[in-house]
Amino acid sequence: MSAAESQMPILEHLRELRRRMFIAAIAVLVGAVIGFIFRDWLLDLIVDPYERATGQSGLAFFEVGEAFSVSMKVALFGGVVLSAPVWLYEVWAFITPALSKREKRWVIPIIVSLVILFVGGVVFAYWTMERALDWLLGFGGDRLTPVIGVNRYLNFAFRYLLVFGVAFLFPVFVFTAGAVGAVSSKQLKKGRRWAVLIIVVVGAILTPTGDPLTLILLSTPLYLLYEATIWLVRFALKK
Repeated sequence: MSAAESQMPILEHLRELRRRMFIAAIAVLVGAVIGFIFRDWLLDLIVDPYERATGQSGLAFFEVGEAFSVSMKVALFGGVVLSAPVWLYEVWAFITPALSKREKRWVIPIIVSLVILFVGGVVFAYWTMERALDWLLGFGGDRLTPVIGVNRYLNFAFRYLLVFGVAFLFPVFVFTAGAVGAVSSKQLKKGRRWAVLIIVVVGAILTPTGDPLTLILLSTPLYLLYEATIWLVRFALKK
C-alpha cells in the first residue's frame, strides 16, 4: 500500500465506496432490464424444478398485482446473476488498494474465480433444487397436497440459489488469506475440523429451510472446495 493510500481519509473511502456501489447498481439495473425481456423464459426455468418434483403445472397467484410483482422479482434476480462479473469486480476493486504490488498480481485470477464460483454455485443449486423440493414436499405424504403461491415459491428458490452462489465464494477468501500471508497450507490443514464446523453452522443458518438434505448438498461441495484451496495455497503460493 502506498503512503497516499494509507493516509486516504475516511471520506475518500466513502466516496470510493459510493462510486463503486453506484456502478454495481447500474449493472444490476441493466441486467434486470434484460431479465425483464426474458422474464417468461426465466420464470419457466425457475418453476421447472417445482413442476418436476410435484407433477403439477404452474403456480397460483392470489392478488391482482402479484403477477406484475413476480415479473419484477424474476427480472431483478436475472439482473443480479447477469451482472455478477461487474459487481464482484467492484467489491474486489474496493479492497485491492490495501494490497501490495506483489499481492495485486492475484487480482485478475481472483476476480475470474469469484465469477466462476458464483455462477457455478447458482448452477449447482439449480441442479439440486428438484431433489431438495422432492425431499421437503415428500413429508406431506398422500394426505397433504402442496398449494404454494408463486411469490412464496420464488422467495424460496431465489434464496436457495443465491445462498449457494455466495457460499461458493468462500474458498476465494481463504485463498486470499493465504496470498497475503495470513494463513499457510499447514494451518488450513490443522483447521479442517473448525472449517467443517463453520461450514455446517453457517450452512444451517443460510439455507432457506435448514433441513438435513439441503445442508448436506451445500456443505459437501464447500468442504471439497476447502480441500482444493489447501492444495492451491500449498502449490500455487508455496506456503
